[in-house]
Amino acid sequence: MSTIQAWLPTLIKACYFLAAFLFIYGLKRMGSPRTARRGIVQAGIGMVVATLATFLMPDMHNYVLILLAIALGGGVAWWTGQRVAMTDMPQMVALYNGMGGGSAAAIGAVELYKVSGGTLVAGHVPVALAVLGGIIGTVAFSGSLVAFAKLQGWIDKRFLWPGQNLLNGLLFLAVVGLGAWLVYSPDQTLLIVFFALALLLGVLMTLPIGGADMPVVISLYNALTGLAVAFEGFVLGNEAMIIAGTVVGAAGTLLTQLMAKAMNRPLSNVLFTGISAASGGTEIAGEQKPVDAADAASLMAYAERVVIVPGYGMAVAQAQHKLWEFCQGLIARGVKVKFAIHPVAGRMPGHMNVLLAEAGVPYDLIEDMDDINPEFPNVDVALVIGANDVVNPVAKTDPSSPIYGMPILDVDQARNVIIIKRGKGRGFAGIENALFYADNARLLYGDGNAVAGQLVTELKQLDG
Repeated sequence: MSTIQAWLPTLIKACYFLAAFLFIYGLKRMGSPRTARRGIVQAGIGMVVATLATFLMPDMHNYVLILLAIALGGGVAWWTGQRVAMTDMPQMVALYNGMGGGSAAAIGAVELYKVSGGTLVAGHVPVALAVLGGIIGTVAFSGSLVAFAKLQGWIDKRFLWPGQNLLNGLLFLAVVGLGAWLVYSPDQTLLIVFFALALLLGVLMTLPIGGADMPVVISLYNALTGLAVAFEGFVLGNEAMIIAGTVVGAAGTLLTQLMAKAMNRPLSNVLFTGISAASGGTEIAGEQKPVDAADAASLMAYAERVVIVPGYGMAVAQAQHKLWEFCQGLIARGVKVKFAIHPVAGRMPGHMNVLLAEAGVPYDLIEDMDDINPEFPNVDVALVIGANDVVNPVAKTDPSSPIYGMPILDVDQARNVIIIKRGKGRGFAGIENALFYADNARLLYGDGNAVAGQLVTELKQLDG
């Protein structure tokens, strides 16, 4: 045995250790907007190191097919990543997350489907882990595809049917039972049925979930994908997959818990109940009071403190650039401007932060809900653009409301509130917003980008 061959296993382990360090360090850096970009690059370098080290494994083969797959997948990802609109980022995240879960499931399927004489050869793989990874990865795959379709607008409603939770529970038990059977009695036909039912389970679990819960669902499926990758890493004996999957699974689980907490709803409620506007809520009296762009611009131009509250409507209108231009005009006049972000604003965790960063908003002007809420009583004008349920005061005042107890941005405590809204419709959860009828609130109707442009024009006219 040559010296290189003798040291090769140690070199591979060292590369995996370096990759693990870069994964964890990069994830840590992603915790701050100031270092997030560098953290992503560092974690990406870790993945490159782990991939190159895997090519050094003695039992590696089919290099041409592997390199072709990497080139095709990387090329498509690069092309779509360069062209996807920021408003479509949530569905792209859901799609790519689903691809990760599907890849993990495919590894389990291949390892379980090594055919010899028409029967499964399972003695050389930890079958139980392959089955677990197969279940979790397949559910994450099909569930993420449904989430993608909902975010893309291809599926525009919740699908509810009598006994859906019972059906899903029975289907889950059937999948688990078939998986246990596979462990003790591998069978080719049984394997196909097993994965088909797991795919169906992911679809049926996600169809009833409303769009307002998508941030939690995306985070949950991200955690499941990581867990599936970790299991399949044990199957292949690949430390890099084990570490990367564990890190993703842990981070996704923590984020899912934080998202559910931000909505003051247990995860079981998100998955098995959801928000339904028909489930309650006191009728709101009063009427919405409109305001025009000129008066709104004047009110904010002569204010001392203004807080901007963005939501998904801002993303749809792609209004972040015009809105920041307007804010720059206010800052030039000496107005103190901040942005308030709710944890579940948008269609994925951190959605609003990404859009504001794209527009060039400085990080120190962006505040989280817990930090900004005590300041609202001293705010002269709160400008809400595209947000609805996360600023609805019935979450604090109406026990019969479906969102009662959900932490919200205390926009209603500002001295004046201006809401940019396309029309008089309800929010994504389908619940009427009492803020729109408050005495201190005025509605500025129109497309978010167009209205932001009008505010910029009116502000410039005030400046002469």
